[in-house]
Amino acid sequence: MFWPDTISKKLGIKYPVIQAPMFGVSTVEMAVAATKADCLGSLALADLSAGQSVELIRKIKTLTDKPFAANIFVHHIPELTDSLKIKYAKTKQFIEQLAKENGIEVALPALEEINVNSYQEQIDVIIQENCKIVSFTFGNLDDQSIQKLKENGVTLVGTCTSVKEALLLEKSGIDIICVQGIEAGGHRGSFEAENIPQIGGLSLLSQIYDQVKAPLIYAGGIYDAKTLQAVKDLGAQGFQMGNLLLVSQESALQPFEKERLKRVREEDIVLTKSFSGRYARGVKNQFIEMVENSEYILPYPYQNKLTNALRKAAKSLQNPEFVELWIGQSIHQYSELSTEEILKKLIEACEK
Repeated sequence: MFWPDTISKKLGIKYPVIQAPMFGVSTVEMAVAATKADCLGSLALADLSAGQSVELIRKIKTLTDKPFAANIFVHHIPELTDSLKIKYAKTKQFIEQLAKENGIEVALPALEEINVNSYQEQIDVIIQENCKIVSFTFGNLDDQSIQKLKENGVTLVGTCTSVKEALLLEKSGIDIICVQGIEAGGHRGSFEAENIPQIGGLSLLSQIYDQVKAPLIYAGGIYDAKTLQAVKDLGAQGFQMGNLLLVSQESALQPFEKERLKRVREEDIVLTKSFSGRYARGVKNQFIEMVENSEYILPYPYQNKLTNALRKAAKSLQNPEFVELWIGQSIHQYSELSTEEILKKLIEACEK
């Protein structure tokens, strides 16, 4: 049998293939399509409010009765010091002026207008809505949340980007560990936003396999049967796909963004904190070039909240120079088929 079955049995799915929870790109429809391929769909709840999270959970439940993972952000929220308040005002002014100079009229939110949600409120609604799989990134859950979830029969999937993080997840009782290599698209799942581990996926997976007993999902650079086989040989028992699905029918990306991804070259792909305040891998553009090495980057999630309105305005103008386009290092022929078809084709190719 080609597929390892440890994770499949734990998650109640046929194939240990996971649709990555790409907040802003993945949709409820993408998660449902993944379940139709007998894989695990991921519902990206990020740092949404409890009310918004309930709405999405209920929506997906009307569309599928198959298992899915609710994915949340467990990041540290920086204290609002006087120096942060001053820097916020300066950064807001700089980005508004930059946008204006480039034909984008936008009013960014004042600091007091920003809502920053903690994940603990999501934990309660996830339990109330009877979700049985929770995946998370940007750190580890607190002990109380882990206990509450486990008492309610929830399987926990934590993300790591180093051996140290993997060991911390295992020690705290996390059931499955998702290993994210530096080549993965989008945000680093690192516990710290600064000084992130920059370890290639194959080296990282091999080392973690030697040091932890928890079953491992691998994320980063898988785009065909060969790359999936390679990480399987290194000990992965589950396989997470994000980059492969960026241009799929169910992707939230607009046509102009999909077209930009199809034209991407190796030298276009960078790690940047400019849009969100956390390192993310994506396509270099004018905004990144202007902001990346400047003083105008706030800590996550404040930079992310500040630039949100700019990104929406740029999207409405179909301006790729001021939107975030996350992408992994594995450039390939992006398919516009449905997520279900893309995953089924991958599974078929692996089983040949």
